[in-house]
Amino acid sequence: MLRNHSYLINGSLDQAISVFDRGFSYGDGVFRTMKIHNGLPISWPFHYQKLVADCAVIGIVCPSAELLMSDLQKLFEKELFSEDLTQVAKIIITRGEGERGYAPPVITVPTRVLIKSGLPHYAESNYQQGVQLHVCNIRLAAQPKLAGIKHLNRLENVLARMEWREDTIFDGLLLDQSGNVIECTMSNVFARFGTDLFTPDLSLCGVSGITRQRIFGLGNVLGLNVAEKSFTLDQLLQADEVIICNSLFGAFQVTGINNTRWPEQALAAKIRAVVSHD
Repeated sequence: MLRNHSYLINGSLDQAISVFDRGFSYGDGVFRTMKIHNGLPISWPFHYQKLVADCAVIGIVCPSAELLMSDLQKLFEKELFSEDLTQVAKIIITRGEGERGYAPPVITVPTRVLIKSGLPHYAESNYQQGVQLHVCNIRLAAQPKLAGIKHLNRLENVLARMEWREDTIFDGLLLDQSGNVIECTMSNVFARFGTDLFTPDLSLCGVSGITRQRIFGLGNVLGLNVAEKSFTLDQLLQADEVIICNSLFGAFQVTGINNTRWPEQALAAKIRAVVSHD
């Protein structure tokens, strides 16, 4: 077991993943990553709703909310009602075991895995001065059937993340085959043009995270018109403000992409202040 990590497989501390599990063999499954504060999941209704929806896209019956919550409480029972302790839970749902070959069994029993780990360390400068992005060389392939869901086939992200080693780069910006901005390797992207806040159209590829989803409902709070829209890298570089977001760090302002720089601004902090209260 990796240090500072623990896990449950189908609710048990002593089970293992079968070599015949389709998640292991084919990436046949989905996952979610969320913050756990004092033993309790943050934004659980959003995460579970998305988990159910993603499972449905690939024809997996998602375990019940009650079952997954029971697993979470068992895995984080020592942290329940702790004082100001934030950790991370990753929930993986696979189709379960199957014979060799791509065709799934008619009847399957999904495998559920819950992993507990520490919250990644984010430098204080990320919150105060923003972050810089690397423009990745790898381009995302179009697959409308899987667009938006967080499935287990993440090789594009792995290869993209291998492109840089500089500590000054926080994340990598991913484009599609047509040169449209889609997302980053571990976060979603928003660009502000005046009073319009746009996030890329994910109908062909990319992952729609729940923080991205929640920002859609913050238009009145932020005083902005929030919408999906396709835009190229060149258009992104003309934005008044760029932010990235995910469930663990909330939102960071992007202050640098290649040779383009932006001054420090307030939108990311406003978003963090709202999404941190559930």
